[in-house]
Amino acid sequence: MNKKRQFTTFSLSFLDIMSCGFGAVILVFLIIKHDVDTIIETQNITLQAEVNLLEEEVIEGEKHLVKIKNTISALDQDIVQTNGLARRINDEIDAVDNKITKLDDPDDDQQILQLKQKIKTLMLEKEKLEDEQAKGNDAREYSGQGNRQYLTGLQLGGARTLVLLDTSASMLDNTIVNIIRKKYMPNDIKKSSSKWIRAVSAVEWLIAKFPVQSQYQIYHFNNEVSASIKKTTHQWLAISDQESLNSSVKNLRKIIPEGGTNLEKAFRSVSFLDPLPDNILLLTDGLPTLGNTSKSVKATANTITGPQREALFEKAVNTLPEGIPVNVLLWPMEGDPMAASAFWQLAQYTSGSFMSPSKDWP
Repeated sequence: MNKKRQFTTFSLSFLDIMSCGFGAVILVFLIIKHDVDTIIETQNITLQAEVNLLEEEVIEGEKHLVKIKNTISALDQDIVQTNGLARRINDEIDAVDNKITKLDDPDDDQQILQLKQKIKTLMLEKEKLEDEQAKGNDAREYSGQGNRQYLTGLQLGGARTLVLLDTSASMLDNTIVNIIRKKYMPNDIKKSSSKWIRAVSAVEWLIAKFPVQSQYQIYHFNNEVSASIKKTTHQWLAISDQESLNSSVKNLRKIIPEGGTNLEKAFRSVSFLDPLPDNILLLTDGLPTLGNTSKSVKATANTITGPQREALFEKAVNTLPEGIPVNVLLWPMEGDPMAASAFWQLAQYTSGSFMSPSKDWP
């Protein structure tokens, strides 16, 4: 009787089958690609970058869209305003057309002529009022021939104006020979000299143009300095005081030009006015011939040289208080060629003005 074969779980055949199966699994594992996840991840990063770029473009597009909407709104507003302006212009055109239609009416020609005549009358009244106002601004009436407003560039403003008038013998004439001749003539002839009359008339014209609310003082100088109204020396007078104003001019007409020219004393007298003037008007015809104390010019000397006169002028200028404009009216005389240059420099240095009036002024 054959023995019954024993059953073994791990027999050779079973092990062969298991080995083959395990080998097949290993073979399949080796065949499969192991970098699939890496490739997918790389592809995902690229796609994400593209998505981000598209999102940025969308955002940028939305911004431009907002700007475009704002621009459209502004254009709409401009269109509304333009339409309103156009309507207004059309209305004005219609109104003008209506006026033109009315003016074309022959009955209105008379009214137009009346309006033109009325305008002409009003213009004449305006000119008359302006003339009256101009006269009203003068501190004193000055009567004479011709238009006396043509002296331009001279500073006549200021709260306190000092007038310095040269009354030396040289104010008798423009030539040395005639000055010497007139020195020995009667006083009436001296006072009637055309040059002297022009100088006094110039003072009268100037003070007539002073501001009505201002103050003034008139000094005349030759060897000495004196106020036109003697008792008012070192005092300011109100330009609105017509009595003192008329007395000042009247007293100037009584003066007889004589002696030399001491500009130093004239400028020193400025310092004694309190408060100091803010404007000086100097009327003269040349450089000084005298000084208070001078080594270059002797008191007994009968003649004086040009350089000596320039030295006296420089010394006189040094005594003048600073900060006061000096406006010079020069009537040039024979034999004094440096006077114009010296006084022009003085006017420029003090921020004043310089002029030489014509023979027919004032």
